[in-house]
Amino acid sequence: MTDTTADGPGPNTESTAPPHPVPAEPAPPGGEGVHSDAVAATARAAMVARLAGTGELRPGPVREALLALPREVLIPQAYVRRSRPDETPPRWDLLDWSVPEDREEMLGVLYGGDSVLIQHGGEPIVGRKRGLRSGGAMTSMSTVTGVTAVLLQQLDLRPGQRMLDVGTGAGVTAATACHVCGDAGVVTLDRDPHVVAAARDRLAALGYTPTVVTGNGEDGWPEGGPYDRVFASYAVPRVPTAWVDQLASGGLLLAHMTTASPSWPGLAVVTRAPDGRVAAELRAVEFAHRAGHGMDRIYLSAAFRKRITRGGGSEGGARTFRSRQAPPPDAARGMWLALDHLCPGLVRHWGAEHLVIGAPHCGSWMTARPDGSGVWSVRAAGPRDIWSEIQETAARWRAAGEPAVYQLHFEPGGGQWVSAGSGSGALSWQLPTPRTT
Repeated sequence: MTDTTADGPGPNTESTAPPHPVPAEPAPPGGEGVHSDAVAATARAAMVARLAGTGELRPGPVREALLALPREVLIPQAYVRRSRPDETPPRWDLLDWSVPEDREEMLGVLYGGDSVLIQHGGEPIVGRKRGLRSGGAMTSMSTVTGVTAVLLQQLDLRPGQRMLDVGTGAGVTAATACHVCGDAGVVTLDRDPHVVAAARDRLAALGYTPTVVTGNGEDGWPEGGPYDRVFASYAVPRVPTAWVDQLASGGLLLAHMTTASPSWPGLAVVTRAPDGRVAAELRAVEFAHRAGHGMDRIYLSAAFRKRITRGGGSEGGARTFRSRQAPPPDAARGMWLALDHLCPGLVRHWGAEHLVIGAPHCGSWMTARPDGSGVWSVRAAGPRDIWSEIQETAARWRAAGEPAVYQLHFEPGGGQWVSAGSGSGALSWQLPTPRTT
């Protein structure tokens, strides 16, 4: 996945914090390389066992692929952040698997389950020197392993299938597809030629020779289609028409969808029936890929979060009131997904102990916490009445049948819209039209 400069981690986004390192074992006789391979295999087995224990990974071909895949071959170098989340300029350290003193920390990075940072500032990936980097931003990463595992299992990969992997990143998805399907029909596509060059070399080192190409992800790669499976490793605001057009009869497409806010994502599930008809739905989900390159993104800055804590706003102090109406629970993801689209511009502060939502563009915010008596204490500031927006959207969502899954509609002219319910209880919204260049 590329372009990962999304805002701080939350339940729906990928954490970039370094995981706890996997302890190294004493070196056995037989040489450093043999020891490194054995320790990596142990860490890999432990990662797979953890994913199985959480229910993210079931017995089957994806589990077998992850157990067989030496991530240190695909990701021989990785960044860890050495600065605090809000510290500027940020500082990263590039670790190298070939350097013995880096290996213990690299094991934790590669097999801890979190996302792995692989590119800084669009740099060439092959031939880099390890060490500190300051400023700039991370521009490519390998996705959180649990998110990858869940989605690849939903794809129901099988031998002989043709697959389009959009957003090559470190090549983990492509390697898994090659392991399960065979590499002849796998195409992996990335916009960054440095990412492509590194992935091609490292996949070849594992014995895989899929088609690895540079191009605009939204255009897909028609030369290799039609595809039985289409998979995107970054979130999009709408499903690119080219992906649907390149989907084979009986095919399945999975792509996370998001607005400018990272807080409440959805998963687009698109199928093409044997008769050629396309059906699609948008499922509200908790975890998702980061937004793709060029997407507008909003976040709650450290200064904004501090202002909320102090109770201030762009128009002065906060207003306080009490309400017997509770906000919908976090598990009502279909409601929060609808809120994100019907009342755009809101971001949830997932690190807070209670409900905290802000609107960065206008400086509005609100907090809500129960007082133990069935009443909610609400504080708010700014021109937007976020509490009312939540309650009004919740009422519309309930009238539509409290959907967690919405129908996703494709119009002949390229428009896309989402709906649930019917009649006076219908709930729907249009998705943004693609930008023209």
